[in-house]
Amino acid sequence: MFKKSLTLAVAATALSVAAPAIAQDTGATIGFIGGFTGPIESLTPPIFAGAELVVKQVNEQGGILGGEFKIVSADGACDATAAAAAADRLINTDNVTGVVGALCTGETIGAFNGSGLSGNVVFISPASSAPALTTLEDNDLVYRTTPSDALQGVKMADLLLAKGIKDIAITYVNNDYGKGFADALSAAYTAGGGTVAASVGHEEGKADYRAELGNLTASQNLVVLAYANASGNTILRQAVESGNFTTYVGGDGMVGDDLLSGIDASAVEGLIATRAGAPTGESVDLYNAFTADGFEANATYAPQAYDAAFLMALAIEKNGSADREGLSKALRDVASAPGEIVRPGEWEKAVELIKAGTDINYEGAGGSLDFDAAGDVDGIIVELAVEGGTFVEKGPIQ
Repeated sequence: MFKKSLTLAVAATALSVAAPAIAQDTGATIGFIGGFTGPIESLTPPIFAGAELVVKQVNEQGGILGGEFKIVSADGACDATAAAAAADRLINTDNVTGVVGALCTGETIGAFNGSGLSGNVVFISPASSAPALTTLEDNDLVYRTTPSDALQGVKMADLLLAKGIKDIAITYVNNDYGKGFADALSAAYTAGGGTVAASVGHEEGKADYRAELGNLTASQNLVVLAYANASGNTILRQAVESGNFTTYVGGDGMVGDDLLSGIDASAVEGLIATRAGAPTGESVDLYNAFTADGFEANATYAPQAYDAAFLMALAIEKNGSADREGLSKALRDVASAPGEIVRPGEWEKAVELIKAGTDINYEGAGGSLDFDAAGDVDGIIVELAVEGGTFVEKGPIQ
């Protein structure tokens, strides 16, 4: 999903030397970096709640490494520079073993390049979906539990063409998330016989996007690749006011109740959206039955955050200590076959298997998490639609 352009300030931050994680006699602490402020602030709390639930379940089932499992959060603000500062605190002051996050891809890259690489810290992002993460030089330390937008762009193109939409106009937030998503969509849509009548980038934080919208009227089918409670809301509201468009489409960053704030819901009834989804099966059923304060099982990227935190915990237990050295190898060991299947919530079972020397294979809330060489996973992209003023999931895109 989310991608924010890097700045030169990150390079300066990268010069700091990170201390190794302080070994703990018992227990372990991990970090979480996400945009608690900024353009995805409404999306971040439910994502964090997915990771917090894992911590609660681990402690209820005996803890980690014989002690307490803890999580410390930091605000990356969907910004590379802010994320670098957040990572510096988590890694060099709080001495976390690993990091769940960040969410915007630029957050993840900024945080990792700032202190993660020098500190030998494993990052598992539940939401960083831009293709740029695939080619990051990371010494096999950066992973994600959500599929790349290279897949989401193709699936959105397939969906629109299957609905008989033969031409589109695209506006995208001018960062690596928006640009990468738009490029993937355009390539797949054109290859499938569709016409991209216009494609216009826009800058975040403006009050008026009418000029950009004026350059998109070659099609009445408007695709907005932006953030729900930032430029996405403003563009959608002004597009509705213009009366120039009849069909609206959004990517995962647009899936949030804040998107419709200040907009007549009837004017965007049927709005089409896509995001990462999950298969059916026992793992998903177990996850969907969980309850906790603030936890929304089907919130955007909540399942992926749950999986990221559970995998981090499994890797730490497998590694046998709260040290950072060896954690990446342990993560690959617990995430993939061969091994006895461990599902969401089955922490006590997993610990017993690990102590017995039995290989395990985590099958998560978001599906199988078999990391490839780049730390990427395959996945499922689902269709959503606005019905009666709220987003309703319609099912996987074939």
